[in-house]
Amino acid sequence: MKAVLCKVFGPPEKLVLEEVPSPSVSAGQALVDVKACGVNFPDTLIIEGKYQFRPEPPFSPGGEVAGVVAEVGAGVTHVKPGDRVVALMPWGGYAERIVTDATRLIPIPDGVTFVQAAATPTTYGTTYYALEDRAQMKKGETLLVLGAAGGVGIAAVQLGKLMGARVIAAASSPEKLETCKREGADLLLDYSKEDLKERVKALTNGAGADVVYDPVGGKYSEAALRATAWNGRLLVIGFAAGEIPKIPLNLTLLKGASIMGVFWGQFTMREPARALAQFTQLFEWIRDGKITPHVHATPPLAEAPAAMRTLLDRKVQGKIVLVT
Repeated sequence: MKAVLCKVFGPPEKLVLEEVPSPSVSAGQALVDVKACGVNFPDTLIIEGKYQFRPEPPFSPGGEVAGVVAEVGAGVTHVKPGDRVVALMPWGGYAERIVTDATRLIPIPDGVTFVQAAATPTTYGTTYYALEDRAQMKKGETLLVLGAAGGVGIAAVQLGKLMGARVIAAASSPEKLETCKREGADLLLDYSKEDLKERVKALTNGAGADVVYDPVGGKYSEAALRATAWNGRLLVIGFAAGEIPKIPLNLTLLKGASIMGVFWGQFTMREPARALAQFTQLFEWIRDGKITPHVHATPPLAEAPAAMRTLLDRKVQGKIVLVT
């Protein structure tokens, strides 16, 4: 089988596509024929050895796989060969076949495509957990989404609207903001030209945002925190800007505000039953057309390095999904 391999830590251009042996199945595991695999910002960190976990090369990046079960090991009863599934993995997905602990497999319902399924776990899973569990966002609250045209950003716009929030989409160009508007954002903010804090205050009649969804970091995090309402919640999703901000903690005191970390991967491992329930809900919403993953492109597996470079260059709106 073919797999995209990271043989030495570095940028996407150092990845190689090679023929490797097909993995074998042990007890409790399942072999999955990969049909689609999402490309995410953490993938770009893993191949540089900069993520929360650091696999030793050679390895394949890729943590969200959609495919068909080909074989199961001893003791596996909840999935069988032929089942359509999503696999949640720390890495290994940029390949034609993967082996994983069968408990990490989630059935894909009829009416949801492989590409849609592969575009769902990291973006929508992270976002639903962030808004529902961490922020406990209420209907009628104002949600400010930074990086709103990216994968998790569009998920936040869509889920925010579905959950009854008033959504302010913040992005860095008119083209990206137009995408956010099509995805349902109520108000738009171009933070490449406008003062983030002042514009949010103006859009909320001075009240500020109840919830801030921040996958960007850098200089925008403090400005967004300053733009929160009393009892505001800033959700720390990631640091796409490349800089981990240092926040003056007096701001939380002055606003009665909270800064909340969102580590969705750990959540799925520590609370698997809750994570499965949220996945079931997300897939139902996709099946029923209430949310639709925004897929930027579906290149073949061999074009994984170029896909990751496009993501790093911030030229992606929504998600890139590799197909085999």
